[in-house]
Amino acid sequence: MSDHPFDALRPETVLDAVERIGIACDGRLFALNSFENRVYLVGREGAPPLVAKFYRPGRLSDAEILEEHAFLDELAAEELPVAAPIRDQQGRSLVEIAIAERASSEDSSGNAAAIYRVALFPKLAGRAPELESAEHLEWLGRLIARLHQVGARGHFKKRPALSIERLGDAGLAATLAGPLLPDNLKPRFANSVASLLERVRACFKAVGPLAKLRLHGDLHPGNLLWNDAGPAFVDFDDACEGAAIQDLWMLLPGDDEGRQSALGALIEGYEVFRNFDWNSAALIEPLRALRLIHYGGWLSARFDDPAFPRAFPFAAQARFWEEHLITLEQQGERL
Repeated sequence: MSDHPFDALRPETVLDAVERIGIACDGRLFALNSFENRVYLVGREGAPPLVAKFYRPGRLSDAEILEEHAFLDELAAEELPVAAPIRDQQGRSLVEIAIAERASSEDSSGNAAAIYRVALFPKLAGRAPELESAEHLEWLGRLIARLHQVGARGHFKKRPALSIERLGDAGLAATLAGPLLPDNLKPRFANSVASLLERVRACFKAVGPLAKLRLHGDLHPGNLLWNDAGPAFVDFDDACEGAAIQDLWMLLPGDDEGRQSALGALIEGYEVFRNFDWNSAALIEPLRALRLIHYGGWLSARFDDPAFPRAFPFAAQARFWEEHLITLEQQGERL
C-alpha cells in the first residue's frame, strides 16, 4: 500500500467514488484548494455541482467527523450560512469507499485498496470577503454571534479542544522531529519556542477561565465567502471547543490601529446577539503564537505528502526556518 494517503485519488476514481454514493456525475471535476484533506467540485447531471470531501486517513475518527456534521446540521437548522452535509439514501453523511491504488509493478494482481471516508456538501456561491468595511465587519460579527449561540447549546464529546498542548507543544515536537528544520537551528528553536510557550501559558493563566463553546475553529478570511446575501462560513474541519475570541482574531488586520478598529466593529455586531468577554481579547497574541508554532509543525508532519512540496517549496529551504524562528522570537517579545 502507498505511503501517501491520497495516491489512489485520480479524476476517474474520484468521480467513480461519488457515483457509488448515488450521485450521477457529468464528468466535470475541479480540485479545490485543500491540503489536509482532498476536496473537489463535482459536476452533476441536471443539478448544481456539489463538493466532495475526502478526509485524510487516520487524522480524525468517524465519531469526530460526525460531530462536525451534526454541528453543521444544527447551524443550518438555524438558517446560518453554512453547507450542511448531503445524506445518501441510507441517511449517512459519511461514507466509506475503497479505491484501488495504482499498481506498483507490472504485476497488478493483488493490488491493495485505499479506504477513504467521503462526505458530500452543496456548493456555496461567493467571492473573497472585503473586511475593510466597518459595515461588513459588523455584519460578520452578528453572524459569528449567532453561530456561537448554537455552539454554546452543547459540547463536543469526541473532537479535540483548542489547547496549548495540541497546538503549541505538539507543534514544537512535530517541527523538531520532522525533516525540514535544519539541524544547526534545532537547539535555538527548541529553547526559543519553549520560552514562547511559557509566556503563552502565563497569558492564559492571567486571563483566567473563559466560557468554552463549539467553534468554527479556523475562521480566517480564506474560510469565508461573500455573496449578495452576505458572508458564508466554509470548512469546519477544525471545529473545536474553545473561547469565542478564537473565531474573531484571525479576521483582524496586522497593524495595531487597524486591529483595534476592526475588533471594535466585529464586537459591535457580535453584541447584538451575544455578550462578548473583553478579557479574552488579551489572548489574541498568545493565540497567534500558537498558530505560528502549529504551522511549522504542520508543514513538517505533512511534507511527505507530495502536494506539500509543490505548494510549499519554501519550507525545504533553511532561509524559511531562519525567518520563521525570528518571527516566533519576535512574538515572544510581543507577549
